Amino acid sequence: MTLSYSHAHQQGSGTTEVVAVLVAITNHTARVLTVDQGKLLPNGPLMPLHRSLQAGVRQWVEEQTEQPLGYIEQLYTFVDTNRRNVDGHALVYVSYLGLVQEEQTQELPSKALWRDWYDYFPWENHLQGMPSIITDFILPALFDWAAAAPDEITQQRRRQRIGLCWGINGDGPGNSTQSTSKNYTDSNDDKNQHGGWLPEHVLLRYEMLYEAGLIPEAPSYSPSSQASKLPADWSQIIGMPMYYDHRRVIATAISRLRAKIEYRPLIFGLMPDTFTLSQLQQSVEALSGVRLHKQNFRRLLDSQNLVMATGESSSAQRGRPAKLYRFCHDIELQSLLMDSKLPKRK
Repeated sequence: MTLSYSHAHQQGSGTTEVVAVLVAITNHTARVLTVDQGKLLPNGPLMPLHRSLQAGVRQWVEEQTEQPLGYIEQLYTFVDTNRRNVDGHALVYVSYLGLVQEEQTQELPSKALWRDWYDYFPWENHLQGMPSIITDFILPALFDWAAAAPDEITQQRRRQRIGLCWGINGDGPGNSTQSTSKNYTDSNDDKNQHGGWLPEHVLLRYEMLYEAGLIPEAPSYSPSSQASKLPADWSQIIGMPMYYDHRRVIATAISRLRAKIEYRPLIFGLMPDTFTLSQLQQSVEALSGVRLHKQNFRRLLDSQNLVMATGESSSAQRGRPAKLYRFCHDIELQSLLMDSKLPKRK
């Protein structure tokens, strides 16, 4: 079967598929589990033998990746109007998010592959500051898209959406490029809660790029027609495309994790049994895509009694060994109810 990024579908009689986004942190890198050389997420049709949606997603994940599932939660239900079964009905697929500890991510079958999630969303990685792909290519192309709207009201609304999604001044292409650095710096101030870059807006940014025809999955994708003159290798610069809407599903999962990590300690499901505080902070940063203030991070851990020292130290190859910690015994139960927040970006 030859697959396109938006339209092809191997027709069958079913109308529902389950899709899983499994997330792990390995070497302080956020990764997702994929199949078909990174072009698909683990997925499969819901069948009569499945007594529940979760039973279906667990079976397909274990069959395709041999990865046992622990914690999972349902994300969203999507209707893909570009995919039809033999009776002409649009395909519905139910997406799930699963968390896997680093030590469980070894010895996968050849068809399964862990990929850095920033391979798919390079504009979301702000660990070294705002990526140049945003200022050099994405923002000019988006403002061209806004200017191409049929009337002034729509143009203005698109510019406002660009500003809100990308954390910049949405007045126009001139102001956006000049003010990006300042706005990004301002957005890293804890006092600025209503402006600037918001890491949890991953899905909104992806859907805007889709609407503007800037990613290969979009039916209107045509980089050569952009007034901003995108480079010939734009399909590689904009991130690895996936079949169907699977990149959108990953964007949904990242948005969910980034939003919930600020008030639910979900990071606990991704860490090994023992870890250093630096490892914990780097793992949170890998998920959020932004740097955290070290002192604030550690003060928060202390004040909310989230971790406890094991009495042991890591065997560091350089410098002094660091103390090892583990999560408090009751944290996993408390995480269902507690309102603790991990620190904002510095």
